[in-house]
Amino acid sequence: MFLRVSLVCLFAFAMDVQSASAGVAEPAQVTATKSADSSKVIVEIDGQPFAEYVIRSGTKPIVWPIIGPTGKPMTRQWPMAEKGPGERDDHIHHRSLWFTHEKVNGHNFWHEPRKKKGKKSGQKHSWIKHREFLKIESGNEALVATRNDWLDPNGKKVLQDERTLRFGGDRDSRWIDFDITLQATEGPVALGDTKEGTMGVRVAAPLKPDAKKGGRLVNSEGQVNGKAWGKRASWVDYSGPLEGKTIGVCVMNHPSSFRYPTHWHARTYGLCAANPFGWRAFERSQSVDGSYTIPKGRSITLRYRILLHKGDAESAKLGEAFKAYATQPK
Repeated sequence: MFLRVSLVCLFAFAMDVQSASAGVAEPAQVTATKSADSSKVIVEIDGQPFAEYVIRSGTKPIVWPIIGPTGKPMTRQWPMAEKGPGERDDHIHHRSLWFTHEKVNGHNFWHEPRKKKGKKSGQKHSWIKHREFLKIESGNEALVATRNDWLDPNGKKVLQDERTLRFGGDRDSRWIDFDITLQATEGPVALGDTKEGTMGVRVAAPLKPDAKKGGRLVNSEGQVNGKAWGKRASWVDYSGPLEGKTIGVCVMNHPSSFRYPTHWHARTYGLCAANPFGWRAFERSQSVDGSYTIPKGRSITLRYRILLHKGDAESAKLGEAFKAYATQPK
């Protein structure tokens, strides 16, 4: 009996060693914790910083900072903090990771006024107001679900959204799944045809396309750098060397998302925005119209994954990564 137990224990130990030598990693533990003042949710992966969901920055909720698998920030630091290496202080509304749109019942939710030093802008603006946290969970993935009100410059509600963010990762990558449902609770909601939208990421400066420094932009169709702008694609990736290691940010559009595959407002200076509404600019034609009206009481849902990976698009096998994302149950 003792011999049988000993053999079983020895076999189990050998299997553990074999799994470790084969590179089988334990699932990451991801925690989501609300800050003491409830202004944000702090996400950590295996005890290390990952991301923060901030309920108000400028005119909207954002995710910042976002730390990738090498422990380095993957999105622009400004205007939430001092400029990082090579960053520009342009487009104050490009705040790390966010969701807005320029034309919503005629109101501009994309831009925000830039204050002059020591003065208020004096300009009213539309903004997205966090109403409540619906759920915060930790585990192999962390989950943050919220409800938000879109308010016009006079504070009148235009629509509401419910968004769910899932944070996960492994040894070579981290990801944020961003699902958002726009609900026409107050009346019809007209989303206008404009290139200024919608699911936005401003990547860290070293990831911008640069032939000399190694930065590169590529989409799922193989279109590179400026040729990827305005095109429909399943995903867009920015990769480049950051402190000696090549890393990348890939934004994926789930096939169940509204108007998949989306057009991409993907700029070579670092803006990556998935926009299913801006047809005229992207297709360079006035004969098309990408606007869409959500009838009162109805909704549309958009789904994205922001994948933070080691290596460039090829070595990260983004085609396989997208397939895994696209086929996972919802």
